Amino acid sequence: MTEVKDRIVTPSEEPPSEPPALGLVGWLRWTWRQLTSMKTALVLLFLLALGAVPGSLIPQTAIDPVKVSDFLTAHPKLGPFYDKLGLFAVYKSAWFSAIYLLLFISLIGCVVPRLQVYLKALRARPPKPPRNLNRLPGYQRFETDSDSPADVLAVATKELRRRRFRIQSYDGALGAERGYLREAGNLLFHFSLILALVGAAWGALLGYRGTVLVVVGNGFSNSVAQYDDFSPGRVFTPDDLPPFSLTVKDFQVKFQTDGPQRGAARDFNANLTYQETPDSPVKSYDLQVNHPLQVAGTNVHLLGHGYAPRVTVKDGKGQVAFSGPAPFLPQDSNFSSFGVIKAPDARPVQLGFEGFFLPTAVIDQSGPHSVFPDDLNPALVMTAYYGRPAAEDGKPESVYQLNKAKLTQFSDTKGDKLRFQLIPGQSVTLPNGAGSLTFDGYSRWVKLQVSHTPGLNLALAGILLAILGLMGSLFIHPRRTWVRVRTEDGRTVVEVAGLDRGPERGLGDEIQAIAEVLKKKQEQP
Repeated sequence: MTEVKDRIVTPSEEPPSEPPALGLVGWLRWTWRQLTSMKTALVLLFLLALGAVPGSLIPQTAIDPVKVSDFLTAHPKLGPFYDKLGLFAVYKSAWFSAIYLLLFISLIGCVVPRLQVYLKALRARPPKPPRNLNRLPGYQRFETDSDSPADVLAVATKELRRRRFRIQSYDGALGAERGYLREAGNLLFHFSLILALVGAAWGALLGYRGTVLVVVGNGFSNSVAQYDDFSPGRVFTPDDLPPFSLTVKDFQVKFQTDGPQRGAARDFNANLTYQETPDSPVKSYDLQVNHPLQVAGTNVHLLGHGYAPRVTVKDGKGQVAFSGPAPFLPQDSNFSSFGVIKAPDARPVQLGFEGFFLPTAVIDQSGPHSVFPDDLNPALVMTAYYGRPAAEDGKPESVYQLNKAKLTQFSDTKGDKLRFQLIPGQSVTLPNGAGSLTFDGYSRWVKLQVSHTPGLNLALAGILLAILGLMGSLFIHPRRTWVRVRTEDGRTVVEVAGLDRGPERGLGDEIQAIAEVLKKKQEQP
């Protein structure tokens, strides 16, 4: 029979009690500490950069709503999913704004406590020397016949001040410290990030940006309806647009005619006249690349240029259905430009044309194309479509694309698809008495970007200050140095020691140099 004994549990062997619950305040403090940690700030910064990637790869509603509509049509399953995630308006989506605000709060939570600690450190005195200076990584010891330790300390004080140390005297010793600006550099770097975020947020809320294509000889007034695409800030209203207007009077461009860079644009500029308000005097400006027009707090940049063939379309009843310039978009470096001409009001059938404008036209085995970007041998190569008149459905359509879903391409007398080439002044008559197209000539167009970014200077200042702070944190080395003088057996013993508050960079050499100066001064008669 086995004997069973009861085991007595001593108080020290009792199971540990459960930790007290944090409670609401405790959880809030823990959450705040996690949010304001440097690790969290770096993760949020990475997420912000990662979140901006879809904004560059996926068409955005604020920039090109037509492309967004085309994407939704081409991807009926993926498009609605992207729309729910806010990928067509990344920078206005809730998740991107949440990352932005959390990063902003995290940086403030990092900077403010560290600033308080830094200000306290600035007021603190350099510490007393440790008991055993010989244990420090930089150490020098020598003896001298000087009878006055005060003289040695006076020389040490002068030398340390020359090396930009802050000095504190102790009984028979000196404490010195330098490199306070390193932490200031770290704080400046983080503060600059906050400044850049504030500048970016300011511009995103109150700024706007738009582009417009203006044919030479035509004008532009600063209203939303005049833009080809317009991206306003979140709190921006059309009433905030300054009422300036401009007219493109002329455009000059020079292309390189020889060498490996043949055809490259070497110089192009647009001659403008503008008015800040309808009642302001007319002023002139020579608009060039990287030399924007600044008017009413807005910058007007010259982005590009191209050709706009001038045509006249007559319908089957002999009425003019379209007349004027039609901007064509360059497709290659030789400005082979694609474009469309729409005449929906033509009767008895509506008409449409698409094709190429070739500034220096050549027809060879590869077909018609341009061999030089300048207008040396201009030609218009087109094809034509017709269809039943249709009512407007209100859906936006690109002026650079022809919706051929309900159109039929004309055929020639042989039954082939109709294609024709025109030079300025020539006309073509469409089959079945549907009308005609006349190539009257061509003009040039310029693409302008109009932008107002109120926080740009603030964001730029933040970036520059961040670089300055980063340089300070990298190249300024905090260092502490101590000098102790005492008398032993009638001899004066001098100890010089130092400690780097970071990677050691020349610590031993500096400590040895300070010791050599002190020794030399004491050896002089």
